[in-house]
Amino acid sequence: MDAVQQEATARARELQRSWYGEPLGALFRRLIDDLGLNQARLAAVLGLSAPMLSQLMSGQRAKIGNPAVVQRVQALQDLAGQVADGSVSAVEATDRMDEIKKTQGGSVLSNTGQTATNSGAPTVKRVVREIQSLLRSVSAAGDIIDAADTLAPSHPELAEFLRVYGAGRTADAVAHYEAHQN
Repeated sequence: MDAVQQEATARARELQRSWYGEPLGALFRRLIDDLGLNQARLAAVLGLSAPMLSQLMSGQRAKIGNPAVVQRVQALQDLAGQVADGSVSAVEATDRMDEIKKTQGGSVLSNTGQTATNSGAPTVKRVVREIQSLLRSVSAAGDIIDAADTLAPSHPELAEFLRVYGAGRTADAVAHYEAHQN
């Protein structure tokens, strides 16, 4: 990318920040992560072509031209927050995304009432998944349980941590995380 292209991309991202609160690449990547989508599925739900989504994410384009697409982005941000706080299941989220795909109207992303999910701060569920992913990349669940059993007599809290995050369900790990934050 030459200097002119880099400058144009930087300018587009700054415009996105002023219009949408952050560059669209960051916003879309967070939606992809939080809702378990890929770029093609996100583009389909938003009603954008895959190349248009890519151009918005990379800063080759600055603005979402269709107000209905902007409304769908806001709806997906809200849905991602509900998935993160556990008030909507993954199955319900899939159904909701199909409903969002059909919506019309709206003109601006609202910056009012932003949650941690919308502001870019990691959600509890995302932090827990990162911990789980790290532990599971180091060892298999059975080995983690064996290590926890070995540690349990002398370090029961550490053993519990290994069991919950290394081999347990995400919902249980989220509950453990929240219980130990005070």
